[in-house]
Amino acid sequence: MSNEPAIAERPATEPGIEAFTFGDPMPVLNQREIFDYLEAMDNGKWYEPPLSLDGLARVYRAAVHHGSAIQVKRNILRACFIPHPKLSLAEFSALALDYLIFGNCYVERIDNRLGRAMTYRRTPAKFCRRGVEPGQFWWIPNWNTSTEFAAGSVFQVMESDVSQEIYGIPDYVASMNSSLLNESATLFRRRYYENGSHAGFIMYLTDTLQKEDDINKLRKALKDSKGPGNFRNLLLYAPGGKKDGINLIPVAEVAAKDEFLSVKNVSRDDQLAAHRVPPQLMGVMPGNVGGFGDAEKAAQVFDCNEMESLRATFATINDWAGEDIIRFKPYTLAATPAPGS
Repeated sequence: MSNEPAIAERPATEPGIEAFTFGDPMPVLNQREIFDYLEAMDNGKWYEPPLSLDGLARVYRAAVHHGSAIQVKRNILRACFIPHPKLSLAEFSALALDYLIFGNCYVERIDNRLGRAMTYRRTPAKFCRRGVEPGQFWWIPNWNTSTEFAAGSVFQVMESDVSQEIYGIPDYVASMNSSLLNESATLFRRRYYENGSHAGFIMYLTDTLQKEDDINKLRKALKDSKGPGNFRNLLLYAPGGKKDGINLIPVAEVAAKDEFLSVKNVSRDDQLAAHRVPPQLMGVMPGNVGGFGDAEKAAQVFDCNEMESLRATFATINDWAGEDIIRFKPYTLAATPAPGS
């Protein structure tokens, strides 16, 4: 992050010419952090993930459409899940969110004194690492604390990756730059308004004012108009001035607005394409009169193409557990009440 003040004054190169800028936006992560490793390296005890898990966690909240697409999938899975005495709805919901964000989720079996499974719980994927020994897993809540899980007590559900078979990689990785671009555009526009920098114009003054002090006062008034309490009115009195003696020349104001909308829309479409979620299921407003089409049909196709595959993935936990702790009911839409009912 920049240490510059909100509005950094630049020294004038010529008398009567001033320029200003505003500080850098504050993204959820530096663009380098997300690609810290790119390969699963081992440190002698466990393998490091190929992507920064902390970065993936922060990207989840970086862009509206990215987070919304993940939440839609999680909500459908949660709505269809049948709670089991050994696996609660809350634990499964956390498992689903981990898998959709990180491409991995981990189930821990808690045994009773007889060595039988008493309950199953989710182990947060952000802090779980796969050990170098087969079937070995580690709990790493911070850089100086590590605890090995009991052998055979943890099961990993992972998305496939073409480069390695230790950790899963989420499908949306290709759209992360679009998510961060969307965030950057929003932060830029927010800073633009917070700093009062939307008075983007050049005052072109050719009239000869009666006093040089009037020029200095006008310059100070323009400078003080930026920041909180912007859109202040200014009065300039120029007796005997010509019609075009004073001009305000906007600096790419219209183009900046169009560019902002273009960046937001294009980056949004990239995120929707990566997640393959119909926009009408995410509350996206259509940009045309025709809309997005029948939401009910879109939901059914989405469930068949995407959600059924996710349910099959989570069902692999049953093979490890030796019992059906993962069960789903069919996905159904709420019935539309008959007219007059």
